[in-house]
Amino acid sequence: MLTLSNITVLRGAKVLLKDTSLTANRGDRIGLVGNNGSGKSSLFAVLRDELMLEGGTSQWPPAWRMAHVAQETPALPHAAVDYVLQGDATTWKLLQEAATSTDLNRLGYLQTELEDADAYTAKSRAEALLAGLGFKQSEMSRPVAEFSGGWRMRLNLARALMAPSEILLLDEPTNHLDLDAILWLERWLGQYPGLLMVISHDREFLDGVVNSIVHIEFQKLHRYTGTYSGFESARALRMSQQQVAFSRQQEHIRKLEGFISRFKAKASKARQAQSRVKMLERLERVAPLLANNPVAFDFEAPQRTPDPLLSMESVECGYGEHKILKNLTLTVRAGSRIGLLGINGAGKSTLVKTLAGEIAPLAGVLRPAKGLELGYFAQHQLEMLDREATPLTHMRRVDGQAREQELRNYLGRFHFHGDMCTAQVGLFSGGEKARLALAMIVYKKPNLLLLDEPTNHLDLQTREALTAALAEYEGSLILVSHDRHLLRAAADELWLVAEGGVQEFDGDLEDYRSWMSEARRTQRSSDKSTFEKSNTASPVTAAVAETKIDRKEYRKANAAERARLAELKKPLTQQLARLEEKMSELQNLLNSLNTQIADPKLYETADGAKIAQLSQEQAYTARELSNLENQWLQVQEQLDAIVAQ
Repeated sequence: MLTLSNITVLRGAKVLLKDTSLTANRGDRIGLVGNNGSGKSSLFAVLRDELMLEGGTSQWPPAWRMAHVAQETPALPHAAVDYVLQGDATTWKLLQEAATSTDLNRLGYLQTELEDADAYTAKSRAEALLAGLGFKQSEMSRPVAEFSGGWRMRLNLARALMAPSEILLLDEPTNHLDLDAILWLERWLGQYPGLLMVISHDREFLDGVVNSIVHIEFQKLHRYTGTYSGFESARALRMSQQQVAFSRQQEHIRKLEGFISRFKAKASKARQAQSRVKMLERLERVAPLLANNPVAFDFEAPQRTPDPLLSMESVECGYGEHKILKNLTLTVRAGSRIGLLGINGAGKSTLVKTLAGEIAPLAGVLRPAKGLELGYFAQHQLEMLDREATPLTHMRRVDGQAREQELRNYLGRFHFHGDMCTAQVGLFSGGEKARLALAMIVYKKPNLLLLDEPTNHLDLQTREALTAALAEYEGSLILVSHDRHLLRAAADELWLVAEGGVQEFDGDLEDYRSWMSEARRTQRSSDKSTFEKSNTASPVTAAVAETKIDRKEYRKANAAERARLAELKKPLTQQLARLEEKMSELQNLLNSLNTQIADPKLYETADGAKIAQLSQEQAYTARELSNLENQWLQVQEQLDAIVAQ
């Protein structure tokens, strides 16, 4: 049993938890929820002995082992499968010793230890974890250093799942996963025998995994039995009851105070008045229902909506010679609300980028309608926000003619109030940046929204607000999201991106779950027919493999493959470096121009020609910088495609 007794937790001078308790047992699967900054991650840090308690105690059986997901992954040369295997430290150590020991007596002892540790299935278990999280068989032997940050986080998750544990702590495990990997993770966690504690902003993931909710509110841990949906209902009932009790008590207090005020000076009523004073003093006050300031915003209806909005005829999508989608003949009609489905790497984001004009079709014709107004949101746009600028400055760049108060009012709809309008964006959280990006995108009332994972970085409240806004949005949208709640609420039809094509999916998300399971089985079967198990075996795991391999030839083949990929990557890497240098120069120039234009002294001189010249230079520089950024993205996508081979 895990026991937290009257704990107090501080971050700096801020009290996150105060004199609160919790007990949990093996088999409990707890979802930890609460507003951002309420103390969820800090509680995990306490359990990991990374943050000291200011008061109270935390304890669990000494034999219990704890596993959690590391937040950073060094650029290691180890194969991905070996990195995951190392999550089971005991088995990994035994495998290493078995691979190098020449002592026959010791080898006999190790044989028994390996069998007891189930070491002979360790590699297959590690591969199953990697496959479930979206890694292809051919990728499992690639060095960790070759994977991007998001894929390294998947490796860290697989490593944590590989580790034998009685307590498993998962902090936002779905952030870097697509829908198929999330569904697999749900199934895996459903069979976990220990105590699971998970922080997540994905309500359907919580519904599929947990059997209780611990809500952090007002510095206390409140436990609810059941799923997240059940928690919402129970909490709403509790809050309603609390509000009724508070209102009744306030009426009672008003009557007591009225009697005291009226009769305290009358001798005949002094005793009764004094009695009511004592009654007030003894009264245990019911706390008022404090609003949590729920986030809410709306998207205005488009001014006009042509039909069809756009069409594709025999279009091919991809990067350079790498074709991802072929022979696409599609039409997006006015009023369409489309959710894109497909396994990782199928081409969902590539399709959206093509529709948005970020990458040009490799072949075929893309016809946007006259009057098409696109609003495009992708994760990289958060990085393109000017860290030193304010939300108000960003909105001025969108509409330089609008009055400041109009822009402030508009930002207020996205919960940027008061000083937040003039705070530097670099100080904002990921969720706040996402809200600003959304505000900028929908300002011009687009008639087609293209949204690629818009809920990443958003907390539960903001996700709910976005879901409600999109459900009421009167325009058309195409949505890529691993958030099933958002897909169900916002999308009226589903398109499946698979096997290099796009087609309407005749079914719902539950049908897609079945389709995806079958697709995984087919993929695994294909992988096994193409790659022998020994292809991903390292010298350590090979020491206990049933099939022997020629290590020299294995290393030779790997070296040749690395050389081939390096040759392909070299010109792209060089091109990225040149683009980054030019982008840095243009950004510095743009910053200088912005400073000059913002200088009040420029307008005191009333030099119209100078102002016009600077404005023209600013517009040209901004346009050139945007073009270079698009080029950079295309080259980076090509590089990623080569790495994924």
